[in-house]
Amino acid sequence: MTALLSHGMQVHSLVGQLHSHEAQAPERFAACPPAATRPPPLPPQNAQAPTLLGGLGEGGRGRSASASVGASGSALESGARWDGLSATIAGRVNVSPKRLVEPGPSDAQLHGLLQLAAAAPDHGQLMPWRFVLVPQAQRPRLGEAFVQALIARDPSATVEQIDSAREKALRAPLLLLAVACHGRSEARIPVCEQLVSLGAAVQNVLLGAQALGFGSGLTSGQAMDSEPLRALFGLQAHEAAVCFVNIGTVGKHKASNRVRPAPEEFLCVLGG
Repeated sequence: MTALLSHGMQVHSLVGQLHSHEAQAPERFAACPPAATRPPPLPPQNAQAPTLLGGLGEGGRGRSASASVGASGSALESGARWDGLSATIAGRVNVSPKRLVEPGPSDAQLHGLLQLAAAAPDHGQLMPWRFVLVPQAQRPRLGEAFVQALIARDPSATVEQIDSAREKALRAPLLLLAVACHGRSEARIPVCEQLVSLGAAVQNVLLGAQALGFGSGLTSGQAMDSEPLRALFGLQAHEAAVCFVNIGTVGKHKASNRVRPAPEEFLCVLGG
């Protein structure tokens, strides 16, 4: 639980950096490396979790009046941080790429979102995931990969189905492919833990986008493991295309009909 709270505070600290424009983007994002190489990890973030009750001293004895005031202020600040973070998490909903329009995140905002991804838990520091940015100029190539994947699994696909497959690549202003890099022979961390790291990285990006006022959504489908898509992105044998992360401005708001489970539905007590 302590590690989870620390991670949550770390994400909140980085979200604050996005709002204060402290995260600066490089002049340009580098092109994807050859398939045989992997991108270096982003610099680690050293955000500190706030102290809930201030400095107590040994056993909490001998606190001065000013220390008591400081402790109260820290508790209030911690409560405000919790309110802001929980509102961001609870307020995020999946938005269809059809409803995501310009503007999307700027280069500086994208760089900040990727720094949030780098804050994800990573047992063994394997960085068992990576992201691929699909710029607008490359969207037609992705659309053709979708079409080839469709025809490969359904040679009788109609013109309407082919056009729909091609159009799916042209929607959200910002499009990232999330890639799982698991199954390497030298890795001793279970694959399930590596997938948890990827999921946390994706969630951090989604929550950062929410904090910046953007909508976001994840998309996947039968084309994800197709040869045309794997060839387009140069995926290695130990890599898998998991999902696309779509981010942009919500052009049309729509009420979510998802019913979120209550904690009692997914929590049990050992021995209870």
